[in-house]
Amino acid sequence: MKKTVIGILAHVDAGKTTLSEALLYTAGQLKKLGRVDNKSAFLDNYELERRRGITIFSKQAVLRTENTEITLLDTPGHIDFSSEAERTLQVQDYAVLVISARDGVQPHTETLWRLLLRYNVPVFIFVNKMDLEGSDKNRVLAELKKHLSENCADFTASDDEICENAAFCNEKLMEKYIEEGSLSDVEIAKAIRERNIFPCWFGSALKLDGVAEFIEGLEKYTLQTEYGPEFGARVFKIARDPQGNRLTYMKITGGSLKARSIVSYMPKGSEEQIEEKVNMLRIYSGEKFESSDTVQAGGICAVLGLSETYPGQGIGFEKELLKPMLEPVLIYRVILPKDISSVEFLPKLKQIEEEDPQLLVSSNAAGEIYVHLMGEIQAEVLKSLVEDRFGVSVDFDSGSVIYKETVAAPVEGVGHFEPLRHYAEVHLLIEPGEPESGITVNSLCREEVLGKNWQRLILTHILEKTHSGVLIGAPLADVKITLVAGRAHIKHTEGGDFRQATYRALRQGLMKAKNVLLEPYYAFRLEIPAEQLGRAINDIRIMDGKISSPESNGITAVINGRAPVSEMRSYAKDVMAYTKGKGKLSLFSDGYAPCHNAEKVIDAAKYNPESDIANTPDSVFCSHGAGINVKWYDVEKYMHVTSGMDVETGDKIPSMPNPKLLKRNLNIDDKELEAIMEREFGPIRRRQYSEAVLDTPKTAYSAERKKEYIIVDGYNLIFAWEGLAALAKENFDAARHILTDILCNYRGYTKCELVLVFDGYKVKGNAGEKSDYNGIHLVFTKENETGDMYIEKLVEEVSKNYSVRVVTSDNLIQVSALRAGVLRMPAREFIKEIERVNDQIKEIIAENSAKRFFYKIDIPK
Repeated sequence: MKKTVIGILAHVDAGKTTLSEALLYTAGQLKKLGRVDNKSAFLDNYELERRRGITIFSKQAVLRTENTEITLLDTPGHIDFSSEAERTLQVQDYAVLVISARDGVQPHTETLWRLLLRYNVPVFIFVNKMDLEGSDKNRVLAELKKHLSENCADFTASDDEICENAAFCNEKLMEKYIEEGSLSDVEIAKAIRERNIFPCWFGSALKLDGVAEFIEGLEKYTLQTEYGPEFGARVFKIARDPQGNRLTYMKITGGSLKARSIVSYMPKGSEEQIEEKVNMLRIYSGEKFESSDTVQAGGICAVLGLSETYPGQGIGFEKELLKPMLEPVLIYRVILPKDISSVEFLPKLKQIEEEDPQLLVSSNAAGEIYVHLMGEIQAEVLKSLVEDRFGVSVDFDSGSVIYKETVAAPVEGVGHFEPLRHYAEVHLLIEPGEPESGITVNSLCREEVLGKNWQRLILTHILEKTHSGVLIGAPLADVKITLVAGRAHIKHTEGGDFRQATYRALRQGLMKAKNVLLEPYYAFRLEIPAEQLGRAINDIRIMDGKISSPESNGITAVINGRAPVSEMRSYAKDVMAYTKGKGKLSLFSDGYAPCHNAEKVIDAAKYNPESDIANTPDSVFCSHGAGINVKWYDVEKYMHVTSGMDVETGDKIPSMPNPKLLKRNLNIDDKELEAIMEREFGPIRRRQYSEAVLDTPKTAYSAERKKEYIIVDGYNLIFAWEGLAALAKENFDAARHILTDILCNYRGYTKCELVLVFDGYKVKGNAGEKSDYNGIHLVFTKENETGDMYIEKLVEEVSKNYSVRVVTSDNLIQVSALRAGVLRMPAREFIKEIERVNDQIKEIIAENSAKRFFYKIDIPK
C-alpha cells in the first residue's frame, strides 16, 4: 500500500479543519461528522481549542483508501500559531492549501505559499465554501494564477481537459500531449511532485461537495516516496500527553525505528551525542493512539523516552534544517502572582518552550521573565495553557515590538584578540543582505593566509549566537558577512581566540557602519461599512500605513495594505468600536522594513554600545608581555594584516603585513632590552678589565652593525652536526658541553647576544634553569615547557626593531619565526657559518698572538 504524509494549511476561517473532518468521514475513518462550531471536531480535541473554535496545535490522523494510506497533519490557520504550521512542513510529502471561495487569496495565504516554496513541498489546492452566495470558480482560479502561480490548473473537469490544463503548465508535457494527444496519470503525478503543476479542486467541505473527488485525486496523483535502508528521522513537534509524558513527534525518513531500541542524537547546543532508549512508539489519530513495535520509513510516530530532542532536529543521517522563516514580533514580560518565585517558575515555562521554541523564554538579572509571541491571541492562549497545566494564573504586560538592525552599505570590521599566549585576528566584510535572509556567511580568505579549519571556525562563530546591533542593541539581521582576511598563531591560537576576535570584528564594523533600525510590519485586510471608509483611510495614514485602492460595493468597503506592527497591533479594538462590531480586521505577518520613527525609538532606548561589555567592539593586543585594550576607532592602526578588501569597489586584495604597523615606532631602548635580558638570565656581569684591541680584517663579522640576537635550538643543532650527533649517542652531556664552548667562541668573535636553549620538557620535576656561561645565555626549560615555546616567547620580546635570528631546522619554530618577522636559519647553514668564523679566529690568533682571549676547540668533523 502506498503511504504518504499530507499537511493541510490555510488562512484562518478558510475551513481547513472542516475539510479534514470531511476527508476522514468520506474515507470511512469517522462514523459521525464533527463540526468546529459545535465543538465536536475530531482533530480539535484540546478543550482550549474547542472553547475558542480555532486550531492551536498541529494534529495527525490516518486516512485509508483502497490503495493509499494518508497521514493527515492538520495545522493551525491563525497567524499567531503559524510557526506551528511551519514546523510540520519539513515532514510533509504533499500539502493541501485550502482557499475560501469568498475571501480568495489572503496575505497569509501568500505567506504560506512562500513557505511551501521554501520547503519545496508539492501542493494540491482545495477551494472551499463554493456553496456560499457570490462564489465564482473562474474568479477564484484567476486570482490563484495571479497571486500564487500561473500553473494552478482546474482538475475538476473531464480527463481530456485535465490533460490539456496540465500540458499548459509544462513544456515537456505539452510536447508529449501534442505528439500523443493524452497524458498518463503517472506523468501528471511526476509534474505535481516536481511543483510544475498545482492541481485545484472546488467544493464545500461542510456539505461534502467535491470531497470524494478530491480524495480520488489525492490517491491518483500522489507518488510513493523512496527511502533508503539507513536510519534517519526528522523531529517536528514536542508535546506532552495527559499523564505528563514527553512525546517526540517525528517522521522516519530512512530504515525503521523499533520500540526498546537505542537512539543516538545530539542535544541542542551540545557537541557530543547521547544515547537513549525508545520506551514506546505511538501512532496517533486524533487524541487516540495505537502502540507499534516498528515504524517503517515514511511513517509518523510519537516516541516516548527521548528527553532532549527538539523541533527541526535531524536524527541518524538527517541534518538540521533551515532556521524558521516565521518569527514572533512582540515581546511580553510575564507577571507572576506575588507568592510565585520567578526562579522556580522559569523551568515550567521552559517546558512549554520545548513545545514551541519560538517562545524564546528568557530572564534578566532582576528576575523578570520574558516571552516572544506572535500576537495577543497567542498571549491569551499561553495564559490558559499555563493555568491548565501548572495551576498558576499569570498575566502579561502590554508588550513591545521586537526591533532588528541591519546595515545600509558595506563596511569592514576588524577584531584582534591577543592577551598573553593567545592570538587571533579576523577581518569581516559586512554588507546589506536580502530582506528576511537573516545572517548569511561566506569566505574569500585564501587558505595560505588562514587555514581552512580556522575559516570554518570563524563562520561557525558568526552563526552561533544572536548578535546585537549598536543602535538600540536589537538583533542583527539581513546582512551578508564575508571573511576576507585573518591570522592565526601556530602555537598560541586556540578555538576560543577566534570566537573573541570574530565577535569584536563584527561589532567594530557595526560601530563604523551606517546602521538601519528595522521594525515588523503587518499586511492587513480591513472590511468595514462603506460609510466608515474615510475614517479608516485617515487612521491608516496616521499609523504610517500604505494602502492599495479600496474596493466598495456601496455597502461594504475592503482595504488592503501594510502598516507597522507598533501602530496597528491594537487597532482591531478601535475598528470594533467605531463600526459597532460590523468591521473585521485581519492581520498577517509581513516581514521587517525600516522603522518609521527610528529616531524616537533610538532616543527612548538610551543604548550605549560602548558600555555593553558583553558585546565590546574593542580589541586586545599584546604589549610587553601583557594584554592591552585598544579602542575600536584605533584598532586598524594596530592590525597585523591589511584589511583584505576594498569595500568601495568590492575587489579582493592580497592580505599582507599592515603597512601602518610597519610605520609605527616600535623601538625599545637599551634599558628596556637590558631589563628583559636581566629578567631572563639574571644580572649582567660586565668585565672589569679592558678588552684586547685586535687588528681584525674588515669582514662581514667585524663590520659595525645593529646589535644582533641569535637564539639557538640546542638539541636540534647537536643532531644536525654529524660529529656532535655521533658523540651524543655515547655521552650526551659531553656533546652539550662541546657545543656550548663552540658557541662561546662564536659569540666572543661576533659580539652578538647568543641564547642557547635546551629542552627540558619531559624531565619530571624539572624547575628549569637560566644562567650565563662565558658570555652566552644558557636556558634549560622547565617541565612541560618545550624549547620552541620558550623561543617563541623570547622572540616576541626582543624582536622589536632588533636583528634576531633563530637557528633551528624545526619546522614549527621556523614558521613561528617567520610570523614574528625575524630571520630564521637552518641548523646546517649555521654550522657552516661557525666553521667560517672558526677559520677567521684561527687567523687572528696566529696574527696577533692573543690566544688568551679564546678557547682552542677542535670542531667535530
